[in-house]
Amino acid sequence: MSKHQWYEELQKKITTGTVLIDEPLCKYTMTKLGGAADLLVIPGTIDETETVVSYAYNNEIPLLLLGNGSNMVVRDGGVRGIVLHLSQLNAISIEGSLVHAEAGALIIDVSKHAAADALSGIEFACGIPGSIGGAMAMNAGAYGGEIKDIVVHATVLTKTGERLVLSKEELELGYRKSIISREGYYVLSADFQLMQGDPDVINEKVADLTFQRVSKQPLEYPSAGSVFKRPPGYFAGKLIQDCGLQGKGHGGAEVSLKHAGFIINKSNATASDYIETINMVKAEVKKKFNVDLELEVKIVGEEIGE
Repeated sequence: MSKHQWYEELQKKITTGTVLIDEPLCKYTMTKLGGAADLLVIPGTIDETETVVSYAYNNEIPLLLLGNGSNMVVRDGGVRGIVLHLSQLNAISIEGSLVHAEAGALIIDVSKHAAADALSGIEFACGIPGSIGGAMAMNAGAYGGEIKDIVVHATVLTKTGERLVLSKEELELGYRKSIISREGYYVLSADFQLMQGDPDVINEKVADLTFQRVSKQPLEYPSAGSVFKRPPGYFAGKLIQDCGLQGKGHGGAEVSLKHAGFIINKSNATASDYIETINMVKAEVKKKFNVDLELEVKIVGEEIGE
């Protein structure tokens, strides 16, 4: 089948969401990079999400979950197949000290809802620029806290469209990994157990962590966030800084002067510029320190002409 046939068939199935053909993904990524998706589907409900996953599996169509686009670099040639974007699945509810959030909810918003209800435990996430789905897949963490510290369970879809509820133990959460990313599951929602706290203390902690993030990270430029995982015994940003790579790059992409762990889209960069800069950093760190930097960001899609 062609993408036009996928489009026509999914248009009939997705009645509360949106189906777009040849949609530029640069509009949906934090780097502001990336070519077009054959089809971009934004389901309006969990059932519609299940429909898309099952449709792609049954018709052997490649399916990519974009999430909030905060930890992903999409190549300039775009993505073949269907890209699933869960931005409309963003409901957040609180019952007592248990917080329920759908996959497309931003983890920053979940943190804000918790603080408004004087719930403590998720303050660490007040500056993480991703969705709950992405946070679950990579066990997102910052400032001494991680998703695994607070999650109770998550509801996911398998590649075949089967719905599963996975406990904290079954999620196998580790440093920037989980069974979700390993098995290619699609997160639908997650539940977090927090605890009652002092509103003033919670708000003070959130304000402090927000200040640290704003003062230390290059938020004024598009970027994919922290590009590399922390190598055992080292800090990626320190290694990159000690290589003298800040301010260097390819085309419109460069290593941030503010934080060496970030590569920014400083001036109309292409995805190729961004990826060349990543490769340059990896090569220089390997050459100087014999350390292999491992990507935290995911690079997807095709080069132009492929």
